[in-house]
Amino acid sequence: MTWLLVVIAGFLGGLVQGLTGFGAVIIMMIFLPNILPIDQSAGVAGLMMLGSVLTLVYRNRHEIQLKRIIIPFLVYASVASWSVHLGHVLDVHLLRMMLGGLLVALSLYFSFNKNSGSTAYPWYIAGMFMIISGFFNGLFGIGGPLMALYFLSKARSLPQYLADLQTFFLIDTFYITTLRVASGIVTVHLVPFIIIGMLGAITGTTIAAHLLTHLKVDVMKRIIYVFIGLSGLYYLFV
Repeated sequence: MTWLLVVIAGFLGGLVQGLTGFGAVIIMMIFLPNILPIDQSAGVAGLMMLGSVLTLVYRNRHEIQLKRIIIPFLVYASVASWSVHLGHVLDVHLLRMMLGGLLVALSLYFSFNKNSGSTAYPWYIAGMFMIISGFFNGLFGIGGPLMALYFLSKARSLPQYLADLQTFFLIDTFYITTLRVASGIVTVHLVPFIIIGMLGAITGTTIAAHLLTHLKVDVMKRIIYVFIGLSGLYYLFV
């Protein structure tokens, strides 16, 4: 039953990430804390998606421009380096509710404002997205929704959006995993969970790739906004 749960978590996470560019860890964190502590669940979820993220980066490799990624990552990673140690200090439930409220509000704004997401954000808004994302990534392994909005606003096409966001996640996976290994959160005994979940995630991402060929950018944006709202509701009520 445990391994089936891991496979289902990986498959659904890979499917969602392949369709929207983010959200895999959100889905996986519904399942994995039932069998692992929350900090280890976050570490395992991130590594389970490594194969899928590599696949998406390779598929969209011609659109990658590191200059669009480096500065957001440096801000994001510096905050995550600090917050990764705070899980035992802060009121995690309150923080989850705050994040949930923010995501629901953003989802409603972008869903009903037709001009939203079509232009780049002011530097201070973009900076807030990076800081908030890095903070919650360090705590829960979940930094995708706001970074997805950031890169979506910069992208001229769906491949460019996926290239930027998945390259960002790839760099982040190696960085945050190094921190978790050094902190003793991710250990050797978690490797079987990671490998089995990775197989499910790659399967989900492969199926999503076939579905994406039938979606237009505007439709994709709406799906992303709706999923951000659903993510927020999950944090608020679960």
